[in-house]
Amino acid sequence: MTTGAIWAVIAGMAVANFAIRFPSLAILSRKELPEWARRWLSFIPVSAMATLVAGGVLRPDGDWMVSVADPYLWAAIGTGAFYWRFRSFIGATVTGVILFLALRAVLG
Repeated sequence: MTTGAIWAVIAGMAVANFAIRFPSLAILSRKELPEWARRWLSFIPVSAMATLVAGGVLRPDGDWMVSVADPYLWAAIGTGAFYWRFRSFIGATVTGVILFLALRAVLG
């Protein structure tokens, strides 16, 4: 596949993504949603992030990896605990990276 074809596919995907998402955003942005709908929609970012994190922790290389010696799992637990205690996204991110690197060096 040529470089031009790859860029054409990327551009086509961007246009398709915009065409699918924009109409609903344009319509909903002008309406006042009921409280239950706003509350329901507020859980979507958290759910999407949890899905991404769970996939990265439990299947880091595409294979299920759940064990006591799993540095991904322990780093995720430590990161979650740090965020729960201090409510700092940047702090939790830095803590998670440091924990993961240290645990990977120790646990292998």
